[in-house]
Amino acid sequence: MMQDTVVYNEKVEKVLSNINKVMIGKDEEATLCLVALLAQGHVLLEDVPGVGKTMLVRTLAKSLDCDFRRIQFTPDLLPADVTGVSIYNPKELEFEFRSGPILGNVVLADEINRTSPKTQSALLEGMEEMNVTVDGTTISLKRPFFVMATQNPIEYEGTYPLPEAQLDRFILKMKLGYPSAEQEMKMLERTSKKHPIEEISAVMDKDELLTVQEEVKDVYIDGNVQQYIVRLTTGTRNDSSIYLGVSPRGSIALMKAAKAYAYVYGRDYVLPDDVKYLAPFVMAHRIILNTEAKYDGLTADSVIRKIVKDTHIPIRKEFNP
Repeated sequence: MMQDTVVYNEKVEKVLSNINKVMIGKDEEATLCLVALLAQGHVLLEDVPGVGKTMLVRTLAKSLDCDFRRIQFTPDLLPADVTGVSIYNPKELEFEFRSGPILGNVVLADEINRTSPKTQSALLEGMEEMNVTVDGTTISLKRPFFVMATQNPIEYEGTYPLPEAQLDRFILKMKLGYPSAEQEMKMLERTSKKHPIEEISAVMDKDELLTVQEEVKDVYIDGNVQQYIVRLTTGTRNDSSIYLGVSPRGSIALMKAAKAYAYVYGRDYVLPDDVKYLAPFVMAHRIILNTEAKYDGLTADSVIRKIVKDTHIPIRKEFNP
C-alpha cells in the first residue's frame, strides 16, 4: 500500500533510512522485511542470485546491533551444522556445546531448498518453537530471532522443495526483483570505492527491538477487521481453483502482520487497507492450486488477488479505530 504522505513510526524510520542507504529502490521490500521482524515472524525470499538478498539481511542486522549468521544450505549439510554439536573436552573430562549458526539473532538461510528435509526441519523447529534439541537437550534461542530464508526459483534440479506445512511457518513470502537501469547506475556509483554498508551504524539495539515487538502486540484491531481477515481466509477454502486453502495459522499471521504494518506507519490501530495490501504476501504461499487452475495458467498470487478483490471491505463506519 503506497501512501500519498508516508509517515513512519520514528523508531522504524531510522532503520528504514539505514537500509535505504545500502539498498536502492527497495523501500517496499525493506518495509515488508521489518513488518515480519516486528510481528516476530520470518520471511521466505524467492529470487535469483545477485539481487541483494544477503545485503538486505546484513544491513538489517547491523542497523539493529544484532548478531548476524549465515547458513549456506547444501545437499550434504547435517542438522548439527545448523543447531550445533556437543564435543568432548579431554581436559575438562566433559562434553561442551558448540553453538551452530541458528543461535544468532538474524539468520540468513541461503537456498534452503538445496538441503535435505531432515536438515530443513532443524531450522524450522527453531523458527516455530524458539528452541532446538541437541543430544536430547533443549536449548533456547536468542531473542530477538529472525530468519530470512531464500530459494532460487530457476534451478530445481537437486532441490528439496519445502512442504506446505513448512511454508506455513513463514509469515511473508516476497521477491526483490531486478533494479531499474537508473537504480543499477546508482549502485555502481555507490560501490565504486567502498560498499555503503561499511558506513552505517546501529540505530536501535536488541532491547529496544524487543520493546517494539511488544508494542506491536498492543496495536488495536477492530472486530470487523478481524472478520474481514476471516472472510479472506475462508474465501481460499471455498474457491473452486484452490485444492488446499489457508489454515487458521494463516489468519493469525495476517493479523500479526497487519498490526506490525500499522505500527510501521505510526498508527496504533489496523486499517482494512493494511490487511488488503498484505494478503497476497501472507496468503499466496499457503495455498495449493488444483490441476485445472495450473493448466489455465493461474498463479497463487493472482488467485489471492482475485479473492481480495471480490471480498467485502469494512468501511470506516463499520469499525472504530
